[in-house]
Amino acid sequence: MDEVLQFLKDNSPFYLATIDGDTPKVRPFGFVMKYEGKLCFCTNNQKDVYRQLKANPKFEISATAKTGEWLRLKGKAVFITSRESKKAALDTMPSLRSLYSEDDPIYEIFCADEAEATFYSMSGPSKNVRL
Repeated sequence: MDEVLQFLKDNSPFYLATIDGDTPKVRPFGFVMKYEGKLCFCTNNQKDVYRQLKANPKFEISATAKTGEWLRLKGKAVFITSRESKKAALDTMPSLRSLYSEDDPIYEIFCADEAEATFYSMSGPSKNVRL
């Protein structure tokens, strides 16, 4: 998991895809952390991405390194929002404090459950990691 976390941190923004009905939606994300042994992300419950993940929790993330290697991470979003998880996120990325606080009701934390990451190079898949 640490290798996946570091790849995402090193190659931000990365792109998170969801499904909206029968239409894929992709957007850049820049926050990731390890919390209670899980890879976690944050969003705002006023955004479409939140509604999409609540309706269909399956997502996929893609990140590309300047070296040409890339990562594909698929999983299921499980919301673990609590004051403690919010604080951990804000401590991980203090710049988020300009947008949210531990007590902000719109600030949400979700983790990647049933997740699998695959690292790729131009020659194909090179490594799978189950999270």
